[in-house]
Amino acid sequence: MKLIEKWQNLSRKKKAYLSAFMAIVGIMMWAFISAGIITHNFNRSQLQTSSDRQEALIKGIILTETKNEKKYWEIYGETGKYDSNNGIAILNSVIGNFYDENDEVSMSFESSKGTYNSKKSEIILYNDTHIVLKDGISLKADCLKWSGNKNPIVARGHIVVQKGQQMLATADKIVISPTFDSFKISGHTVSKIYDVKEK
Repeated sequence: MKLIEKWQNLSRKKKAYLSAFMAIVGIMMWAFISAGIITHNFNRSQLQTSSDRQEALIKGIILTETKNEKKYWEIYGETGKYDSNNGIAILNSVIGNFYDENDEVSMSFESSKGTYNSKKSEIILYNDTHIVLKDGISLKADCLKWSGNKNPIVARGHIVVQKGQQMLATADKIVISPTFDSFKISGHTVSKIYDVKEK
């Protein structure tokens, strides 16, 4: 969460420079992985079970998706593994951002493990997932699934939603709208709204 707080405290200019740098690095890294090029930062191991299958073990991997010069998301893993056979990248110690139409961060996240499926264009975060929305709402979940910009984000398992000292809710499931401006909780929900003035 410290990295997410630092990101939110950066000036807009620094965020723009950092985002541009991360986008360029992300494109270069993804090209290396896709092409199967060995660099000094990559420890590559060939699996003997299939002659077409290649697996790359990576330290420090950044993935990003852009369309029409607009960034949709970026995800960074301290370590990772990419399997060319199934098109899945497995990332450890994950942080990242989702962006809105104005190229502003709509949602930041942190998780101990995540996967990106390039064939399905799907991101899944597992274990100790922490999320912060642009309006200051934060939540914890066991698992989060993103499957495209037009689909809602779904998180499950031990959901805890909090907005400062104003609101606290627990649930089994939360569905976040594709525009990140609303959400719906369900399954064994408990919600508490506090009057800050009274406190």
